[in-house]
Amino acid sequence: MSKRAIFLDKDGTLVEDVPYNVDPEQIRLAAGALEAARSLYVTGYQLFIITNQSGVARGYFPESALIAVEQRLRELFQSVMVHLTGFYYCPHHPDGSIADYAIHCNCRKPQSGLLYRAASEHQIDLTQSWLIGDILHDIEAGRRVGCRTILIDNGNETEWQLSRSRLPHHTVNNLVEAANVIHAIAPSPESHVRLIINQQFLKTQRADHR
Repeated sequence: MSKRAIFLDKDGTLVEDVPYNVDPEQIRLAAGALEAARSLYVTGYQLFIITNQSGVARGYFPESALIAVEQRLRELFQSVMVHLTGFYYCPHHPDGSIADYAIHCNCRKPQSGLLYRAASEHQIDLTQSWLIGDILHDIEAGRRVGCRTILIDNGNETEWQLSRSRLPHHTVNNLVEAANVIHAIAPSPESHVRLIINQQFLKTQRADHR
């Protein structure tokens, strides 16, 4: 049975953008990120991170450094009882300084290789799924595979090279707004009840951390 998914860009979307950071202690989630992730998770979406990590190709850090990054993100999701189904990254860049990674590939966004791989490995129906990112390369990758797309317009997109294949279906200010759009347009069975339960859970979590 095919499942539906939320594909999240990492830097600038899910986490605050610290260029080429692989220090787990410096990872800071964007405001409302866990609230948004949990609200989507409890209504039946599989959650994936899809990220370009050209720092590997540029020699800024080894590919193995991403293991700790993934682990930290999984821990943060688990803190609100959310399972991260997959963490997919592209380590390549054609202008890189590390020969093995300095290539043209089909996985670096705006190419869609990572999305196809995730869908194949986890039986995801891409036409029932969403991609959320902060630049138009993210949007193009999502549109290439038939996902609906949401652009978080937080200033990270600076070129604005728009075309039909790079036009987001929706534009919002943050992940909470993105989740609200998805809930409004593509509600799941019993989603209203699940969202109420989720809101109660989050209130409890906030009270426990005061």
